[in-house]
Parts: sequence; structure tokens; C-alpha cells
Amino acid sequence: MELHSSLAGAIQTLIDLRRLSGSDYKGQTQLLGYFDRFLREQKWSMTHITREITDLYLERLSRLAPRSRSNRFSVVRQLCEYVARSDPHSFVPEPLRAVPSGEAHRPYIYTRSEIRMLLSAASNLPPSHSLRPHTYRTLLGLLYTTGIRIGEALALNVEHFQSAEKVLYIAEGKFRKARFVPLSPSTCQALEHYLAKRLQIGPRWPDAPLFINGRSRRLHHCTVNTTFHRLLQVCTIPRGSRIHDLRHTFAHDRLLAWYRDGQDVNARLPWLSTYMGHVDIHSTQVYLQATVELIDEVDRRFHRHYLDKLKHHGGQNETGQVDKALLQPLSPGPEGPCREYHPRLSRRR
Repeated sequence: MELHSSLAGAIQTLIDLRRLSGSDYKGQTQLLGYFDRFLREQKWSMTHITREITDLYLERLSRLAPRSRSNRFSVVRQLCEYVARSDPHSFVPEPLRAVPSGEAHRPYIYTRSEIRMLLSAASNLPPSHSLRPHTYRTLLGLLYTTGIRIGEALALNVEHFQSAEKVLYIAEGKFRKARFVPLSPSTCQALEHYLAKRLQIGPRWPDAPLFINGRSRRLHHCTVNTTFHRLLQVCTIPRGSRIHDLRHTFAHDRLLAWYRDGQDVNARLPWLSTYMGHVDIHSTQVYLQATVELIDEVDRRFHRHYLDKLKHHGGQNETGQVDKALLQPLSPGPEGPCREYHPRLSRRR
């Protein structure tokens, strides 16, 4: 990442120190890059930080969701603390208040028709005869069908797509965890089609980036995010939807498919957790948002469970008495009669 502000030296030194301490500092580096760009836009020439510039930046962040605003400002505060160690005139702002969980961004679950609209709009991106529309259609399709993180997708190299084995190799995911991601035949075919076009235009060596821009360089997250929000406007999808919500949609649709196929959801949750690169299923539960379709499937399975039990026992328990549990309302909690996993009840917006 290239830094150009008057604080570029301090920012780069902070990044280097954090990486030497054992942290990859990748996400924080990106956030510091945003602050560096802001300083350039403001034509900031000082080598220390003032209350004025931090207040201006906080005002700029006001358009973001509370959690995103807190994350960006906390990294800038780390920079302020570092600069203040060598320059007592440098200002260190107070930390922002903790963001309650209720204020966190509620994921948006895209419908199948919205996914189709997004892919169609990506196919029509200008220039029409360039690689760009193929790049964005393939990228968005990959995010939806595999649920990988946008950072993982943009970090892919040509060699990471192993067509013969139908897998992607995520070399360095979150917390520096590597993993293989199996691909469906249709996803593999789409990647092969894209790669054939991609190798005609950009660098062909194995460690070259898989997804490239018009200058044959690796796609940048900011560029992708800007383009994605333009696609949302074209498709009239509600404002506030994020590219990361494609990952939430993948998890939701996988859970829905298992319910419809009659699978044991509890037994398969660890599979989903491993596939998505999580440490355990507790991290995966954040992605399991209930929608009307999912609640209907859960309700249908509960009804089948109780109806089968009624028919088998005739509404009576082993002692011949009426089973009072069958007369109680269905309970989704862990102490209820049926211990099937229940996603969090936050319906689609």
C-alpha cells in the first residue's frame, strides 16, 4: 500500500512495528490507508495530529454504521498514541463509546432474484468488450456460492484455483488460517471460463492475482466496494446492503437447503463452520439469520415431528396417559421438546 500524506512515515512505521510483534495488521493497514487518503484530501501538511483534524475525520465517518465508525476511529487513535510518544504536541482523542450489539449492522439476506439482478448488472459494466464485466460477475458469483470473505477472494492468485481438484486454496484467511474450499461444478466452470479470458489479458505466472483491474493489477477492496454500491443502485436493492452480506446469504441459503432436504442440521453445522473458515460453530451462528422462508421450514419440520409422534403413540405416552408435552406450544429453545438448531429470529428487512 502506498502512503502519500505528511504522516505517511509515521503510519508506515506503526504498521511495521505491529507486524513485527506478530500481528498481520492487514485490516488495520487498510483503515490507516483511508486516513492517509483523508489527510491528502484535506491537504494536511503537519507531522503531528490535532483535535481539529480528528474531529473532521470523525465527522466524515458519521455516514458509516456505528461498528464500522468505531473500528476506523480506534485504529486512528492507535496512530495518535504512537505519534504522541515522540511529539508531545500531538493530540490523542478519547475513545468512542462501545457499540452495543443492538446497534451493530443487521445483515441483509439477498433473494435469489436479487442475486440474478446483481450478476446481470455486473455483466453490463463498461467497457463492454473489456475483462471488467467478466471479473465482477465472476467475483460476485464466487462470493455468493462459496461464502468466502471479500479479502480472501481479492487475495487469490492464479495458482490458488485448482481446476482438476475443483477446489480453491485460501492461502491466508482470517487469523492466518489456510484452508481448501471445494467448489460446485457450476462455480468451477464459471472460474475456468473467466480464467481463460483473464490469461489472455493479464500476467500468466502462478502467483499473479486472479482478479485484476484494467491495469492488470490486483483489484483493490475500495474499488470493488464502490462498484458494488453502484450495482446495488442499478438493481434498486435497499441502501445499506454490503458486499459482506453475500457471505451471510451463503450461510442462510445453505441452512435452508439442508432443512428442505431433510438433513440433520445440527450434525452439519460443524461442516459449515469449517467451510467458512471459522474456529467453531459459535462464530458461524452470527451468520445464521432467520428469514420467513427459514422459519417456515423449521416450523414445517417441527409439525412433522409432532404429527409422527402423535400417530405412533396415539397421543399417549408409554403409561397410556395423554402425553402433555404434545399439547404444549412448540418451543425453539434448547430446553424445548425438539432440540433442533434454531437460527436467530431476526427476520429479513
